Amino acid sequence: MKGIIVQYTVKEEFVETNKANIQQVMADLREINNPDIKYSSFLRQDGKSFVHFVLRLNDEAQKTVSELPSFQEFQRQLKESGPEAPPSAQDLSLVGSSWDFF
Repeated sequence: MKGIIVQYTVKEEFVETNKANIQQVMADLREINNPDIKYSSFLRQDGKSFVHFVLRLNDEAQKTVSELPSFQEFQRQLKESGPEAPPSAQDLSLVGSSWDFF
């Protein structure tokens, strides 16, 4: 299992577009229903900083996300929006959990 957390801050005028793009990605992932992917996105208290939390069982699951047309469009629009703080990704290693992810 691999985990990643991505954080960034968008301009205020891009918040709603970014939310809609994220919701499209999530809808597409739900439709695919790959049990090897757990993906959530959160909005921080400032109302314009986003945190994406992704768990994937294997590299194939990561390909499923990165090759998804809605995910590619989400990334394109985010980049073109000129975020206040660009995406910063950190890989995560699981130390322990009170539940099974997969």
